Amino acid sequence: MKKYNVSIFVPHEGCPNNCSFCNQKSISGKTTLPSEKDVVSACEIAMKTAPSNQGEIAFFGGSFTAIEREYMLRLLKSAYPFVKEGFFKGIRISTRPDCIDDEICELLRSYGVTSVELGCQSMDDEVLKANLRGHTSRDVEKAVEILRKYGFETGLQMMTGLYKSSFEKDIETAEKIIALKPDTVRIYPTIVLENTLLEENFRSGEYKVMSLQETVELCAKLLLMFEENDINVIRTGLHSGGNVEEGYVAGAYHPAFKELCESEIYLGKILEAISPIPPCEVEISVPAGAVSQATGQKKKNKLFLEEKGYKVKFTEDKSLKKYNVKCCVRK
Repeated sequence: MKKYNVSIFVPHEGCPNNCSFCNQKSISGKTTLPSEKDVVSACEIAMKTAPSNQGEIAFFGGSFTAIEREYMLRLLKSAYPFVKEGFFKGIRISTRPDCIDDEICELLRSYGVTSVELGCQSMDDEVLKANLRGHTSRDVEKAVEILRKYGFETGLQMMTGLYKSSFEKDIETAEKIIALKPDTVRIYPTIVLENTLLEENFRSGEYKVMSLQETVELCAKLLLMFEENDINVIRTGLHSGGNVEEGYVAGAYHPAFKELCESEIYLGKILEAISPIPPCEVEISVPAGAVSQATGQKKKNKLFLEEKGYKVKFTEDKSLKKYNVKCCVRK
Protein backbone atom coordinates (compact mmCIF):
# COMPACT_ATOMS: atom_id res chain seq x y z
CA MET A 1 0.00 0.00 0.00
CA LYS A 2 1.25 3.47 -0.87
CA LYS A 3 1.94 5.75 2.08
CA TYR A 4 0.27 9.15 2.22
CA ASN A 5 -0.39 12.05 4.56
CA VAL A 6 -3.62 13.77 5.48
CA SER A 7 -1.94 17.18 5.79
CA ILE A 8 -3.53 19.66 8.19
CA PHE A 9 -1.80 23.03 8.36
CA VAL A 10 -1.67 24.94 11.64
CA PRO A 11 -0.13 28.16 10.27
CA HIS A 12 2.43 29.97 12.43
CA GLU A 13 0.95 28.67 15.64
CA GLY A 14 3.21 27.95 18.56
CA CYS A 15 6.31 29.69 17.24
CA PRO A 16 7.83 31.76 20.07
CA ASN A 17 9.69 33.99 17.61
CA ASN A 18 9.66 35.00 13.98
CA CYS A 19 12.54 33.43 12.06
CA SER A 20 14.25 35.52 9.39
CA PHE A 21 12.84 33.47 6.51
CA CYS A 22 9.38 32.66 7.79
CA ASN A 23 6.03 33.66 6.31
CA GLN A 24 3.69 30.75 7.02
CA LYS A 25 0.90 32.25 4.91
CA SER A 26 3.09 32.05 1.82
CA ILE A 27 4.44 28.60 2.65
CA SER A 28 1.14 26.89 3.40
CA GLY A 29 -1.40 29.11 1.66
CA LYS A 30 -3.36 29.01 4.91
CA THR A 31 -4.28 31.88 7.23
CA THR A 32 -7.05 30.38 9.39
CA LEU A 33 -6.62 27.78 12.10
CA PRO A 34 -8.18 24.33 11.62
CA SER A 35 -10.99 23.29 13.94
CA GLU A 36 -11.81 19.85 15.28
CA LYS A 37 -14.45 19.54 12.56
CA ASP A 38 -11.81 20.32 9.92
CA VAL A 39 -9.64 17.49 11.23
CA VAL A 40 -12.50 14.99 11.22
CA SER A 41 -13.60 16.07 7.74
CA ALA A 42 -10.08 15.75 6.29
CA CYS A 43 -9.72 12.25 7.75
CA GLU A 44 -13.11 11.08 6.50
CA ILE A 45 -12.40 12.36 2.98
CA ALA A 46 -9.01 10.62 2.97
CA MET A 47 -10.58 7.33 4.05
CA LYS A 48 -12.87 7.45 1.01
CA THR A 49 -10.33 8.59 -1.59
CA ALA A 50 -7.23 6.72 -0.37
CA PRO A 51 -8.40 3.70 1.64
CA SER A 52 -5.18 2.50 3.23
CA ASN A 53 -4.21 2.06 6.85
CA GLN A 54 -0.66 3.13 5.92
CA GLY A 55 -1.65 6.80 5.92
CA GLU A 56 -0.68 9.33 8.56
CA ILE A 57 -2.56 12.34 9.91
CA ALA A 58 0.03 15.11 9.69
CA PHE A 59 -0.09 18.44 11.52
CA PHE A 60 2.29 20.79 9.73
CA GLY A 61 2.87 24.52 9.46
CA GLY A 62 3.78 25.67 12.96
CA SER A 63 5.48 24.37 16.10
CA PHE A 64 2.85 21.89 17.18
CA THR A 65 4.09 21.21 20.70
CA ALA A 66 4.36 24.93 21.47
CA ILE A 67 0.81 25.90 20.57
CA GLU A 68 -1.74 26.65 23.27
CA ARG A 69 -2.08 23.35 25.12
CA GLU A 70 -5.89 23.15 25.14
CA TYR A 71 -6.02 23.76 21.38
CA MET A 72 -3.31 21.18 20.72
CA LEU A 73 -5.25 18.60 22.74
CA ARG A 74 -8.47 19.34 20.85
CA LEU A 75 -6.68 18.66 17.56
CA LEU A 76 -5.13 15.44 18.85
CA LYS A 77 -8.41 14.22 20.36
CA SER A 78 -10.12 14.81 16.99
CA ALA A 79 -7.50 12.77 15.12
CA TYR A 80 -6.80 9.99 17.63
CA PRO A 81 -10.02 7.94 17.12
CA PHE A 82 -9.07 7.39 13.46
CA VAL A 83 -5.71 5.96 14.58
CA LYS A 84 -7.21 3.93 17.41
CA GLU A 85 -9.70 2.30 15.03
CA GLY A 86 -6.89 1.42 12.61
CA PHE A 87 -7.85 3.71 9.73
CA PHE A 88 -4.44 5.42 9.90
CA LYS A 89 -1.15 4.11 11.19
CA GLY A 90 -0.37 7.18 13.27
CA ILE A 91 -0.10 10.93 13.64
CA ARG A 92 2.87 12.98 12.40
CA ILE A 93 3.71 16.40 13.80
CA SER A 94 6.41 19.00 13.22
CA THR A 95 7.86 21.22 15.92
CA ARG A 96 10.92 23.03 17.23
CA PRO A 97 13.83 21.21 18.89
CA ASP A 98 13.50 23.34 22.04
CA CYS A 99 9.83 22.37 22.43
CA ILE A 100 10.47 18.69 23.15
CA ASP A 101 10.75 17.20 26.63
CA ASP A 102 9.67 14.07 28.52
CA GLU A 103 6.28 15.45 29.50
CA ILE A 104 5.30 16.40 25.95
CA CYS A 105 6.53 13.06 24.59
CA GLU A 106 4.35 11.16 27.06
CA LEU A 107 1.38 13.27 25.97
CA LEU A 108 2.03 12.82 22.24
CA ARG A 109 2.42 9.09 22.57
CA SER A 110 -0.86 8.78 24.51
CA TYR A 111 -2.73 10.36 21.57
CA GLY A 112 -1.32 8.20 18.80
CA VAL A 113 1.56 10.35 17.60
CA THR A 114 4.16 8.10 16.00
CA SER A 115 6.36 10.51 14.02
CA VAL A 116 7.94 13.81 15.04
CA GLU A 117 9.84 16.10 12.69
CA LEU A 118 12.15 18.78 14.03
CA GLY A 119 12.92 21.95 12.13
CA CYS A 120 16.61 22.19 12.93
CA GLN A 121 17.36 24.15 9.69
CA SER A 122 21.10 24.34 10.47
CA MET A 123 23.53 22.72 12.88
CA ASP A 124 25.73 25.84 12.91
CA ASP A 125 25.04 28.04 15.93
CA GLU A 126 26.16 31.23 14.18
CA VAL A 127 23.68 30.57 11.37
CA LEU A 128 20.89 29.74 13.82
CA LYS A 129 21.49 32.96 15.75
CA ALA A 130 21.66 35.12 12.61
CA ASN A 131 18.31 33.76 11.44
CA LEU A 132 16.62 34.28 14.82
CA ARG A 133 15.89 30.61 15.36
CA GLY A 134 16.04 30.89 19.14
CA HIS A 135 17.62 27.46 19.70
CA THR A 136 21.05 25.88 19.38
CA SER A 137 22.45 22.82 17.66
CA ARG A 138 22.70 21.17 21.09
CA ASP A 139 18.93 21.60 21.46
CA VAL A 140 18.55 19.50 18.30
CA GLU A 141 20.80 16.77 19.67
CA LYS A 142 18.94 16.67 23.01
CA ALA A 143 15.54 16.58 21.30
CA VAL A 144 16.57 13.65 19.10
CA GLU A 145 17.81 11.78 22.18
CA ILE A 146 14.45 12.24 23.92
CA LEU A 147 12.39 11.29 20.85
CA ARG A 148 14.46 8.13 20.41
CA LYS A 149 13.87 7.21 24.05
CA TYR A 150 10.12 7.28 23.48
CA GLY A 151 10.27 5.34 20.23
CA PHE A 152 9.12 8.06 17.83
CA GLU A 153 10.06 7.95 14.18
CA THR A 154 12.27 11.02 14.00
CA GLY A 155 12.69 13.39 11.08
CA LEU A 156 14.97 16.40 10.72
CA GLN A 157 14.42 19.34 8.40
CA MET A 158 17.36 21.36 7.11
CA MET A 159 17.60 24.50 4.99
CA THR A 160 20.33 25.35 2.52
CA GLY A 161 21.59 28.81 1.65
CA LEU A 162 20.49 30.52 4.84
CA TYR A 163 21.72 33.98 5.84
CA LYS A 164 25.33 33.66 7.13
CA SER A 165 25.57 30.07 5.85
CA SER A 166 27.70 28.71 2.98
CA PHE A 167 28.15 25.62 0.82
CA GLU A 168 30.66 24.26 3.35
CA LYS A 169 28.44 24.99 6.37
CA ASP A 170 25.48 23.28 4.71
CA ILE A 171 27.60 20.19 4.06
CA GLU A 172 28.69 20.23 7.72
CA THR A 173 25.04 20.48 8.80
CA ALA A 174 24.24 17.40 6.71
CA GLU A 175 27.17 15.53 8.26
CA LYS A 176 25.96 16.37 11.78
CA ILE A 177 22.42 15.33 10.87
CA ILE A 178 23.72 12.02 9.51
CA ALA A 179 25.56 11.47 12.80
CA LEU A 180 22.20 11.74 14.61
CA LYS A 181 20.79 8.96 12.39
CA PRO A 182 17.26 10.31 11.83
CA ASP A 183 14.69 8.14 10.07
CA THR A 184 13.83 10.85 7.55
CA VAL A 185 15.11 14.19 6.30
CA ARG A 186 13.59 17.11 4.42
CA ILE A 187 15.79 19.54 2.49
CA TYR A 188 14.45 23.03 1.91
CA PRO A 189 16.47 25.57 -0.10
CA THR A 190 16.03 29.02 1.42
CA ILE A 191 13.44 31.14 -0.37
CA VAL A 192 13.11 34.87 0.23
CA LEU A 193 9.45 35.58 0.90
CA GLU A 194 7.62 38.86 1.22
CA ASN A 195 7.28 40.47 4.65
CA THR A 196 10.23 38.71 6.24
CA LEU A 197 13.49 39.90 7.78
CA LEU A 198 15.28 37.97 5.06
CA GLU A 199 13.56 40.13 2.45
CA GLU A 200 14.88 43.23 4.21
CA ASN A 201 18.40 41.79 4.23
CA PHE A 202 18.06 40.83 0.56
CA ARG A 203 16.79 44.26 -0.49
CA SER A 204 19.64 45.97 1.39
CA GLY A 205 22.26 43.69 -0.18
CA GLU A 206 23.22 42.16 3.17
CA TYR A 207 21.99 38.76 2.04
CA LYS A 208 22.74 37.24 -1.36
CA VAL A 209 20.81 34.21 -2.61
CA MET A 210 22.37 31.16 -4.19
CA SER A 211 21.50 30.67 -7.86
CA LEU A 212 19.21 27.83 -8.88
CA GLN A 213 22.10 25.89 -10.43
CA GLU A 214 24.33 26.36 -7.36
CA THR A 215 21.50 25.15 -5.14
CA VAL A 216 20.80 22.15 -7.38
CA GLU A 217 24.48 21.15 -7.24
CA LEU A 218 24.53 21.48 -3.44
CA CYS A 219 21.29 19.59 -2.87
CA ALA A 220 22.34 16.85 -5.30
CA LYS A 221 25.41 16.32 -3.12
CA LEU A 222 23.24 16.28 0.01
CA LEU A 223 20.83 13.74 -1.50
CA LEU A 224 23.75 11.42 -2.24
CA MET A 225 25.13 11.85 1.27
CA PHE A 226 21.84 10.88 2.88
CA GLU A 227 21.25 8.02 0.42
CA GLU A 228 24.70 6.57 1.12
CA ASN A 229 23.87 6.62 4.83
CA ASP A 230 20.45 4.96 4.39
CA ILE A 231 18.49 8.06 5.45
CA ASN A 232 15.26 8.59 3.55
CA VAL A 233 14.86 12.10 2.09
CA ILE A 234 11.09 12.56 1.99
CA ARG A 235 11.06 16.09 0.57
CA THR A 236 13.45 18.27 -1.40
CA GLY A 237 12.26 21.82 -2.06
CA LEU A 238 9.04 23.60 -1.15
CA HIS A 239 5.87 22.09 -2.57
CA SER A 240 4.26 23.95 -5.45
CA GLY A 241 0.84 25.47 -4.96
CA GLY A 242 -0.47 27.45 -2.05
CA ASN A 243 0.84 31.01 -2.08
CA VAL A 244 4.57 30.31 -2.51
CA GLU A 245 4.71 31.75 -6.02
CA GLU A 246 2.66 34.76 -4.94
CA GLY A 247 4.91 35.60 -1.99
CA TYR A 248 8.17 34.73 -3.77
CA VAL A 249 10.89 37.40 -3.91
CA ALA A 250 14.11 35.49 -4.66
CA GLY A 251 15.86 32.17 -4.20
CA ALA A 252 16.09 28.70 -5.71
CA TYR A 253 12.43 27.80 -6.10
CA HIS A 254 11.32 25.40 -8.82
CA PRO A 255 8.15 23.26 -8.89
CA ALA A 256 10.20 20.19 -9.90
CA PHE A 257 13.23 20.95 -7.76
CA LYS A 258 13.98 17.39 -6.65
CA GLU A 259 13.90 16.17 -10.24
CA LEU A 260 16.52 18.81 -11.12
CA CYS A 261 18.71 17.56 -8.28
CA GLU A 262 18.34 13.91 -9.26
CA SER A 263 19.13 14.75 -12.88
CA GLU A 264 22.32 16.41 -11.65
CA ILE A 265 23.20 13.26 -9.71
CA TYR A 266 22.64 11.01 -12.72
CA LEU A 267 24.65 13.26 -15.02
CA GLY A 268 27.60 13.07 -12.64
CA LYS A 269 27.30 9.29 -12.36
CA ILE A 270 27.01 8.92 -16.15
CA LEU A 271 30.03 11.10 -16.84
CA GLU A 272 32.05 9.04 -14.36
CA ALA A 273 30.94 5.73 -15.92
CA ILE A 274 31.34 6.89 -19.50
CA SER A 275 34.79 8.46 -19.08
CA PRO A 276 36.74 5.35 -20.29
CA ILE A 277 34.52 5.10 -23.41
CA PRO A 278 35.39 7.25 -26.44
CA PRO A 279 32.49 9.05 -28.21
CA CYS A 280 30.26 6.44 -29.85
CA GLU A 281 26.81 4.86 -29.51
CA VAL A 282 26.28 4.08 -25.82
CA GLU A 283 23.57 2.34 -23.84
CA ILE A 284 23.05 3.83 -20.38
CA SER A 285 21.23 1.65 -17.87
CA VAL A 286 19.58 3.28 -14.87
CA PRO A 287 17.34 2.00 -12.03
CA ALA A 288 13.69 1.26 -12.77
CA GLY A 289 11.66 4.45 -12.99
CA ALA A 290 14.70 6.73 -13.30
CA VAL A 291 14.88 7.25 -17.08
CA SER A 292 13.28 10.71 -16.99
CA GLN A 293 15.65 11.89 -14.25
CA ALA A 294 18.67 10.48 -16.10
CA THR A 295 17.59 12.05 -19.38
CA GLY A 296 17.18 15.40 -17.64
CA GLN A 297 14.51 18.04 -17.75
CA LYS A 298 13.86 18.96 -21.39
CA LYS A 299 16.43 16.21 -22.21
CA LYS A 300 19.20 18.41 -20.83
CA ASN A 301 21.53 15.51 -19.92
CA LYS A 302 20.92 13.68 -23.19
CA LEU A 303 21.70 16.81 -25.21
CA PHE A 304 24.82 17.48 -23.12
CA LEU A 305 26.13 13.98 -23.84
CA GLU A 306 25.33 14.30 -27.55
CA GLU A 307 27.33 17.53 -27.65
CA LYS A 308 30.28 15.49 -26.38
CA GLY A 309 29.85 13.07 -29.28
CA TYR A 310 27.86 10.28 -27.61
CA LYS A 311 24.71 8.89 -29.15
CA VAL A 312 22.90 7.57 -26.10
CA LYS A 313 20.01 5.26 -25.38
CA PHE A 314 18.58 5.04 -21.87
CA THR A 315 17.25 1.73 -20.55
CA GLU A 316 15.99 0.48 -17.18
CA ASP A 317 17.79 -2.16 -15.15
CA LYS A 318 15.82 -3.38 -12.12
CA SER A 319 18.99 -4.76 -10.54
CA LEU A 320 20.51 -1.30 -10.16
CA LYS A 321 20.17 0.54 -6.88
CA LYS A 322 19.07 4.16 -6.64
CA TYR A 323 21.40 6.64 -8.41
CA ASN A 324 23.58 3.85 -9.87
CA VAL A 325 24.23 3.59 -13.61
CA LYS A 326 25.92 1.26 -16.13
CA CYS A 327 27.30 2.30 -19.52
CA CYS A 328 28.26 0.05 -22.39
CA VAL A 329 28.99 0.44 -26.12
CA ARG A 330 26.00 -0.40 -28.29
CA LYS A 331 26.71 -3.06 -30.90
